[in-house]
Amino acid sequence: MKLLLSLFTGLFLFFQSADIEALRNSYAKANQSGANTQSFINLAEKQSSSDVITTGYKAAAKIMEAKITTDKGKRKSFIKSGATSLENIIKNNPNNAELRLIRLSVQENLPKIVGYRGSLKDDKTFLINNYSKQNTGLKNYIKRFASQSKTFTPADRALLK
Repeated sequence: MKLLLSLFTGLFLFFQSADIEALRNSYAKANQSGANTQSFINLAEKQSSSDVITTGYKAAAKIMEAKITTDKGKRKSFIKSGATSLENIIKNNPNNAELRLIRLSVQENLPKIVGYRGSLKDDKTFLINNYSKQNTGLKNYIKRFASQSKTFTPADRALLK
């Protein structure tokens, strides 16, 4: 019985981590084109998991819908809905580095006029201070993001080893 439970748990975690990796990879490419953005949104919407990381990516997908929607009247509601959701998730999970990375990347890529930029410095500092505590996959993801980020300076990037 214990073996069966262990096997089931192992398979669940394997598939969950595969889903997270797919979301990460798609999210990293989402800003490159409208097609990539739509692909990420579709992938996020298909996720059935309700873990906080997946929910964070779904909130980011909602915000990104504003980028590709043709209905200009809905842009504000997409951003507000996604940002509210993301803020609530982070409020309940303040020590989750991946959620902080998602918020940092969203805020960095939104136009300044939107006004959703209040956590850039806090999230960057959190990621730098907690980088060493993360697993290898997340460390690599943070490093890749920081290498192209406007918020991270060369000195900040050097701290991510």
